[in-house]
Amino acid sequence: MIQRAACFPRALLSSLQKVGVRYFTAPAALTSAQSSADWDYESADYDWDNLGFKLIQTDYMFMTRCSQYGNFEKGQLNPYGNIELSPSAGVLNYGQGLIEGTKAYRRDDGRTFLFRPHESAIRMQIGAERMCMPSPSTQQFVDAVKLTALANNRWIPPAGKGSLYIRPLLIGNGPILGVAPAPEYTFLVYACPVGNYLRNGTQPLTLYVEEEHHRASRGGAGGVKSITNYGPVNGPIFTFDISRIYGIQSQL
Repeated sequence: MIQRAACFPRALLSSLQKVGVRYFTAPAALTSAQSSADWDYESADYDWDNLGFKLIQTDYMFMTRCSQYGNFEKGQLNPYGNIELSPSAGVLNYGQGLIEGTKAYRRDDGRTFLFRPHESAIRMQIGAERMCMPSPSTQQFVDAVKLTALANNRWIPPAGKGSLYIRPLLIGNGPILGVAPAPEYTFLVYACPVGNYLRNGTQPLTLYVEEEHHRASRGGAGGVKSITNYGPVNGPIFTFDISRIYGIQSQL
C-alpha cells in the first residue's frame, strides 16, 4: 500500500519542477499597508470548541472575471452569496473548472498566517494550462486570498481552535454549446471556518485501497485539481495530505 502511494508525490514534484525554485521560496506580499494585527475585529459568536468540518457562511467573498484571451480584472469583495450562471456555462456542461485550498491560522499573539498561498497559485496556473483556461497571476491570486482572509477576520478561529479554510475557484462561466474552452472565466475566493477534517483528528486511520474504480488515468487530468476529478471519488474517498510534504507558512 505504501509503495503504491509513493509514486503520487514523485509525479507531483516532477510537474512542479517546471516552475523552478520560486515554488518553495516565493515571499508573501501584503495586500494592504496594514498587517492582520492592525485590523480591528471582534470574533464571531460561535462555539469554537465544537467546530467541525462543515460549511459555515462567512461575510465576504472575492470575485473577478476575464475573457478567454484577456487578463483578469482588479476584482472586488462582495457579500457572501450565490452567483449567477448560464445553463450553458462551460463549467456546468463540460466541467471546465479548477479548485484550490489553503488556510489562515491565528497565532497566540493574535497575528494571522496563511499556509503556502504562492504554491497554491502556481498549482492553479499549472492546472489552468492543462484545462485551456486563463489564470490569475501569482500576485493576483495571493492578493485575493489575503483580502478574503482579512475581510473575514472575525471568522478565523482562536489559536488552537481551528482555521479559516480558503477555497479559490477558477471556472468557465461563459456560455458555450460545443466542446471548446468557455468565452469567459470567473476567479472566485470564499472562506469558511473549520476544525479537523477527520472526525478522530490525528488518531490512526483505517484505509481502504480501491482497485476497481480509478480517480485518474495516465495522460488525463488527474495531475491537476480539476473539479472533474472529485465526482468519481464520492464512493471510495482517497485523501492525500500534501501539507506533510510542503510545510510552508507565510505571514499575512
